[in-house]
Amino acid sequence: MVWFYACLAAGPAILLLSAAAIPVLWKSSPRFVQRSSSTLLFAALGLASAAAGFLCWKGAIDQVFCGALWPVPLNVGVYFDSLSAVMTVLISFIGLIITRYSARYMNGEATQGRFLRWTAFTLGSLLLMVVSRNLVMFTAAWMLASFGLHRLLTHYPDRPWAIWAARKKFLVSRLGDVFLLSALVLTYYAFGTFDYVSIFAATSITEAGSLSVYSPIGWIGAIYVLAAMTKSAQFPFHGWLPDTMEAPTPVSAMMHAGVINAGGFLVIRLSPLVSLSPGALDLLALVGGFTALFGGVVMMTQTSIKRSLAYSTIAQMGFMMLQCGLGAYSAALLHIVAHSLYKAHAFLSSGSVLESAARTRTKISTTPSGRAGLFSLPPAIAVSLGIFCSFSWLFGFDLATKPGAAVLGLILTLALTELLWRSLAPGSFRVALQGFAWAIIVGGGYFGAFTLMDRVLSHSVSHSIATPSVFDLLVLGAVGVGFVGVFVLQTSAGRLLRRPAFQTLYVHAMNGFYLDIPARQLAAFCWGRSVPTP
Repeated sequence: MVWFYACLAAGPAILLLSAAAIPVLWKSSPRFVQRSSSTLLFAALGLASAAAGFLCWKGAIDQVFCGALWPVPLNVGVYFDSLSAVMTVLISFIGLIITRYSARYMNGEATQGRFLRWTAFTLGSLLLMVVSRNLVMFTAAWMLASFGLHRLLTHYPDRPWAIWAARKKFLVSRLGDVFLLSALVLTYYAFGTFDYVSIFAATSITEAGSLSVYSPIGWIGAIYVLAAMTKSAQFPFHGWLPDTMEAPTPVSAMMHAGVINAGGFLVIRLSPLVSLSPGALDLLALVGGFTALFGGVVMMTQTSIKRSLAYSTIAQMGFMMLQCGLGAYSAALLHIVAHSLYKAHAFLSSGSVLESAARTRTKISTTPSGRAGLFSLPPAIAVSLGIFCSFSWLFGFDLATKPGAAVLGLILTLALTELLWRSLAPGSFRVALQGFAWAIIVGGGYFGAFTLMDRVLSHSVSHSIATPSVFDLLVLGAVGVGFVGVFVLQTSAGRLLRRPAFQTLYVHAMNGFYLDIPARQLAAFCWGRSVPTP
């Protein structure tokens, strides 16, 4: 067992220690530092994979290395379960890809050593966060990761907009720290401990959603949700993310594929606690759903590839928070994994997007219109519903007992409808057959991946489902109507933009509905300078 504990501690340790050693080694042997950075990430990935494999054999590990009794009982150690295993492998893998990419991207720059230092520091902090045994260690790693990201965002000090965007991020992060520290104090007051195992044991005897909104534990869950919202760029804390495009591309990839997932990880890790608070779940569903809709609408109007990807991240993080609010924590983690892999690839390949788009353009890339488009929509909806209902029955999903699953099913059905609609509109049997095949693959793949993730996390997240109240049903209905509205807007955009009112709306959406102006003014007030424009 000793080697297993060494694997868990070695991943974060080697990266944090290397961050301290890189400035010294870079002066004498920069090539050695470049090669060793990738080697260290290879080692971290190998250790994470070995630990995950051992987990399948022995089960979850709760190990104390050392402890203190003053001023409060605090044990330093690791807590490693299936949730930690998935996140550790994901962070190590993405960190390896980004580090290898940056070796070429930053080659020849005098500041490459500093960049590698803070990259290793940030990745080490993230790994420490996901294997932390208690909330104090988690909070310390949370703040260290934020500090490392800030240094990476200000890597080019001669770019004023990069500095200002980092300052906006700094303000939001400090607000998140206040929320997290407040929840930390209240958690100790309510449970008398910071350890995950003790907190989860105390919450296991309480029925999900049974606590009043005014209950102390209910408030604790809501404050943790607020902290997660600041880290994962949820409305109204989203304004900093689209403006952080002046940093090196590997930083954008790591931020969108790694650091921004910290908020979602916090909610999923504390799901046994958060699930007790109906107010916290409603807040997650409302804010997450609105953020997903807002980010999706604004994303469609952006002309910059990177800003479009940024609003895409905002929308995806909103959807992930919505899944948490609906109690679908396994689906939320699946979303984190899929989005991280996609967004890392999207940013690292953003330089060749235009060339690739021109080479792969097809005749059905536009939204169907005219009579053919109108007549092909009802069959697309019917087939999509059939696919969803078939897989729901095949995988044993009872939508009658899970209203939240019905909302997620509606969203999946809308996605399949658009895919099938584009395939049916051209009137080609071959294209329609291909679209039908892809719809089955997408639907079956999602249900299969969710079922697998649900089994992986069977002992790591809360599976309790509270009886929905009238307000809960209203929230679910509002979220469902919102996604249907965005579907109609997206599929009818070409026709609607001929109208002056929608042209005005398009301009407002292109500017993010000006919701970022207060954040810019606050940053200007704090640093005493005029607000720049991108």
